Amino acid sequence: MLSISMSLNSGTWNVGGRVPPTDLDIQEWLAMEEPADIYVLGFQEIVPLNAGNIFGAEDDHPVAVWEHIIRETLNKLCPYKPKHKCVSDPPSPSKFNPSDYLVMEDGFLSEADNESEGELHPLIGQDINPVTNDSGVCKTYEYPTSASSERVHEGEDFRKMLPVHLLQDSTSVTSVKTLAASASFKSRHENSNGFPEDNLDHDVSTDNRVVKRKNSNFVRIISKQMVGIYLSVWVQRGLRRHIHNLRVSTVGVGAMGYIGNKGSISVSMSIYQTPFCFVCCHLTSGEKDGNLTKRNADVEEILRRTIFNPVHRVSMPKGIHDHEKIIWFGDLNYRINLSYERTHELISRQEWDLLFDNDQLKWELMKGRTFDGWIEGVISFPPTYKYEFNSDKYAGDEPISARRRPAWCDRILSYGKGIRLDSYRRAELNLSDHRPVCAVYMTEVEVLCHRKFQKALTFTNLEVDDHLFLER
Repeated sequence: MLSISMSLNSGTWNVGGRVPPTDLDIQEWLAMEEPADIYVLGFQEIVPLNAGNIFGAEDDHPVAVWEHIIRETLNKLCPYKPKHKCVSDPPSPSKFNPSDYLVMEDGFLSEADNESEGELHPLIGQDINPVTNDSGVCKTYEYPTSASSERVHEGEDFRKMLPVHLLQDSTSVTSVKTLAASASFKSRHENSNGFPEDNLDHDVSTDNRVVKRKNSNFVRIISKQMVGIYLSVWVQRGLRRHIHNLRVSTVGVGAMGYIGNKGSISVSMSIYQTPFCFVCCHLTSGEKDGNLTKRNADVEEILRRTIFNPVHRVSMPKGIHDHEKIIWFGDLNYRINLSYERTHELISRQEWDLLFDNDQLKWELMKGRTFDGWIEGVISFPPTYKYEFNSDKYAGDEPISARRRPAWCDRILSYGKGIRLDSYRRAELNLSDHRPVCAVYMTEVEVLCHRKFQKALTFTNLEVDDHLFLER
């Protein structure tokens, strides 16, 4: 095996149910001064948590707006410079090309929802294992992880085109593909919300010039929504064909978990030969006695109940901790155990270390009561919650009984070897009452060396016997 190093940007933002303007500038959040190879972005409260969204039809319009903003930000006209670095010893490091040394399998896309129905949109030319349950609060958008000449339209509701029992029957995948291939779409260049799709040509106007952009630098691998929680994975285009074994699991937690208000979305995927897991969550909120214990219980419940459906391969990760590298992020809702006045005093003096000494999550990590063995970067930025909307001021006009102490609710943690944190910071975007946070990692992945693999296959029986004899 060869080891190569690549950059991964994980971001989380509780957007408070606010739909952003389509020209919102999120370059600071995505750290676009040095684009990463992989972007894993999580949102909480992507839709307002009202009765209509919770008990009625799921509103996917905010998702379309956010994905448009992400796509446009990642695919600016500035050239992309991949950060792949070989950290082992290939035959010629200066001429290293991963595709020359790989034996890759076809991508496998499937979904496992423990609590909610997953609306799996068919993909042309891909093996799909649709799994559905009962409550119908999840929506998944998956994309081929290898080159494909066609893609189905997100906006088409294939449940209206095909009986439910056929979608639940794995033997009906061929029928689903046939319907997808023959469906008549209103537009091959826009989704149902009017935004351009990933692999389509765009005309980009800049400085009174029109530039034809045939291929975007970054493409979306998967998106998943569970009411207010939303997770989206984007990768550099050349990396897409090296991502496989893609699976999804959702879990609702707490008293409102069954309707998707609190819980998690987890994605399992292999990057080259290394299994990764990404967990986006929204845990129990509140400053009352007992809320801290509930948050710890939420974490344990997510770890216990997140199960990825098996694929037709051996030794595939089933649970979160079965993966080699894990990133966990979201609105974890851990608070600061200080008075409202003392908290604001330390913020005004930018005494982040003293403030962090009273952070609930720090103490729970130190005592091993939750996230045992997980690592978080050094926090050197102000608390991310609670702000006034569209303001740089912390909220403070509520009655004393209702006001919230500022806290680092929005966090990113990692687990596993070969993950190095490069930066951990927040972005100054004031759309909601939270500030977004991002963590940039350099991570090692294993790449199968095709030459060594082929050499092993060409051993004759005599050569094997000789080799074993010499080892005796």
